[in-house]
Amino acid sequence: MLSTHHIRRRFERAASTFDSADFVHAATRDGLLRRIEPLLIDAQTIVDLGCATGAAARPLRKRFPKARLVGVDLAHNMLRAANTRKSFFARSSFVQADARALPFANESIDVVFSNQLLPWIANPDEVFVEIARVLKKGGVFAFATLGPDSLLEISRAWREIDDGLHVSRFPDMHNLGDGLVNAGLRDPVLDVDRLTVSYSGTDALLADLGAAGARNMLQGRTRTLTGKGKFQGMLTALASAMVDGKIALELELVFGHCWGAGPKMDPANYRIDASRIPLRGK
Repeated sequence: MLSTHHIRRRFERAASTFDSADFVHAATRDGLLRRIEPLLIDAQTIVDLGCATGAAARPLRKRFPKARLVGVDLAHNMLRAANTRKSFFARSSFVQADARALPFANESIDVVFSNQLLPWIANPDEVFVEIARVLKKGGVFAFATLGPDSLLEISRAWREIDDGLHVSRFPDMHNLGDGLVNAGLRDPVLDVDRLTVSYSGTDALLADLGAAGARNMLQGRTRTLTGKGKFQGMLTALASAMVDGKIALELELVFGHCWGAGPKMDPANYRIDASRIPLRGK
């Protein structure tokens, strides 16, 4: 299970280096913006959920020039870095919050934009329920995340060493779609793309993972520190799979958007308009 405490701590530390290693975020951010470009949305309030250092602010401002933009992130240092971007200044604000407990009123948001937040959420359904609550009827939730075929090269290298849990288990597209519908969101549209990231060696790979805050953050990981021998063994196994002097990591990129449906009715409760109940004749 992913640990919120460890995630926040790692991203607090990574805020100063995040932009130097955010090329995956940049790729999915651009892909997500292309996918929502044709949508007709008269947005007054947009939430950039998991905004990190605020790189999505400028294109979101361009796409929705009249909207108020709210950047939300779990890490305070990320929000401080986002605050330095001039594109955030006009009609913008920041909120430090957990995506599973958003400090917004019911049906108050027109667009929730979320780029690579879900890989750090143990149960995405909890986030979907919150988004369904705050999203206006007809509002849009747009997101990009990682699918289960991501980072398999690292998983295979670790399996040569031990049976511990070292890489996050990302949900597949169909489970995400079911979660969106079950949360009360409607008409989900999801698609998958692929991205290959190549490194000249394990040092470069580890440097990027560290700069982006993407090192092992699993609460269910081995409670004792991974021994230097085991870790070096994993790196050796990973390096042995190099092709043409490169370590190639495959990422499965999942893009999706869906629509707000208004408040979800509790099936145990029924609302009846008393004025429409006919009077019983005498």
